[in-house]
Amino acid sequence: MNMENFGAWGLIPPILTIALAFITKDVVVSLVVGIFTGSLILAGGNPFFAIVRMTDGIANSLADGWNIRILLFCLLLGGYVGLMIKTGATSAFAAWARKRIKSRRSSLVLTWICGLVIFIDDYFNSLAVGTVMRPVTDKFGVSRAKLSYVLDSTAAPVCIIAPISSWVITVMSLIKSSDGFSTLKMSEFSFFIRSIPFNLYALLTIITVLMFCLFKLDFGPMRKSEDMAMNKGVLYDSKFGSPSVEGEENIKFPPENDRVRTYDMIIPLLVLICSAVAMFPITTYMDAVDGESIRTLSQSFSSMSVAQAFNETDASKALFYAIIISTVFTYVYYLCRRLFNVEKASQALISGVKTMIPACFILAMAWTIGSIIKSAPADGGLGLSSYLANVFVKNNFPVAVLPFLVLVMSALISFSTGTSWGTFTIMIPITMPIVINLGTSNGYSPESLLNCTLFTIAAILSGAVYGDHVSPISDSTILSSTGGACPHLEHVATQMPYATMVLISVAVGILAGGLCGFSIVVSWLLSLLCLALCFYFLPRFEFINRIFGTKR
Repeated sequence: MNMENFGAWGLIPPILTIALAFITKDVVVSLVVGIFTGSLILAGGNPFFAIVRMTDGIANSLADGWNIRILLFCLLLGGYVGLMIKTGATSAFAAWARKRIKSRRSSLVLTWICGLVIFIDDYFNSLAVGTVMRPVTDKFGVSRAKLSYVLDSTAAPVCIIAPISSWVITVMSLIKSSDGFSTLKMSEFSFFIRSIPFNLYALLTIITVLMFCLFKLDFGPMRKSEDMAMNKGVLYDSKFGSPSVEGEENIKFPPENDRVRTYDMIIPLLVLICSAVAMFPITTYMDAVDGESIRTLSQSFSSMSVAQAFNETDASKALFYAIIISTVFTYVYYLCRRLFNVEKASQALISGVKTMIPACFILAMAWTIGSIIKSAPADGGLGLSSYLANVFVKNNFPVAVLPFLVLVMSALISFSTGTSWGTFTIMIPITMPIVINLGTSNGYSPESLLNCTLFTIAAILSGAVYGDHVSPISDSTILSSTGGACPHLEHVATQMPYATMVLISVAVGILAGGLCGFSIVVSWLLSLLCLALCFYFLPRFEFINRIFGTKR
């Protein structure tokens, strides 16, 4: 072991966790075993101290302000949804949508559109869109696995290219503070905007989801899940366990109130969306009041622009305050509409909160193992991110293949740790000075240097989002399966081939584009060609579908 990491020992917990998850089909037990294994390594093999480290690690994860606010957001969102279900508002909306949506294809496309519209935060995206669309997709026999795939693939990929999302705030702050960035002589926001066309994985994933919604292109385990839903009416595969949150149809409430209308769901949902948008800058203004240089909220409003307030926001606070406002509003609104009384409203809140407890437990375990894996030894972790980064970037790689290498490295780190944000934090500060120095030493012009840097940083974003997509211990993956009421491991198993197909297409494009002078045109053309070939051939490879017992 060195001061930065435990070397290859750090690979054991994530590999063991992921292997156990697929073998046992029990993600909770797998996470606990992975946490204990990591703690055992940190404790030098002493099981007693390992247990102490493990319990302290879980407590520290729950003591983190960001984490606890996200947990409370999830629990309150469950209560908020419980209120809508209790009144029959979600059923009323589903009935309204069913009259206008005539096919499963339309229900999937509407889910895709909702995923694009709700771009502020991936947690909010997966849970809110899943809650609204699940009754509609269930009606048309869409598998929960397919719904969760659409939710997951329109969450992070949309957030990473939306200028006001919580993801982009993090990325811009890392870019701004990286060594060498000042050489480019531009703002971090301008850099981000110019990087969007280079973010191939996010853009191609959004396109891929639409293709799978419009056409019968399913293959592998997703085809099996879809066939079960369409032919047998079985919406999820019970061999993977039960969903981490119950579907609407499993929550036992009295019959619907005849007074309920479609707008009884739309109005609270609009309040939630508007509250979330408003609280992103407002929380920044509130935090800026320090009692010294800024003493009042009006002074805070004058101290920075709305754009700056968005850039510096704490997404966990914004979402937490938004769900409190929305839950209180919904509670009072439904009471005023006489859709239930106080006693039944309380029952609905409690029932809704209970449905989120399994997902919150998994989230807490995922945060704990992520902290153990990625943190440096000085902070009580194994330093796996540092180890993997050093393995790939300690030598002077040819600058033309650097984007491809950081794509692969970011995907590995994100998959192993279950966090794209952690991968951004490690990779962007390491890679920025490398690409700037390599470009400068090769005599690149300012425009060529910028193009090379955009290419490379976008490759980091692509790899990190992919790893986050396919990792069983990723919190966004967990919440997508929660939003779709799908067994977590079924979501992982069905989504992985689709996400990997996109990554391989992107990897080919990035490698070719880098070798052709960082040509984004070459990257796009080859990536689209590879993706088109996959769409054509993979559904026709019978041996893939025979493995999963499916034919079409």
